[in-house]
Amino acid sequence: MSMQSHLAELEKRHQALEEEITECLTHPAVDDLRIVELKRRKLLVKDEIERLRLHGRASVH
Repeated sequence: MSMQSHLAELEKRHQALEEEITECLTHPAVDDLRIVELKRRKLLVKDEIERLRLHGRASVH
């Protein structure tokens, strides 16, 4: 898998997590721990995206 396709896949996963968090927040009965876990996963994906972008820039220069 190329870095660009990997980044695209991570961005899709990040967006899906954002949508899931938004959906959970519309339901008052949702477990707060579930939302915390989704936000944690979203942050990990964001960190991976940033790491790959920085790595990509470093290898070009």
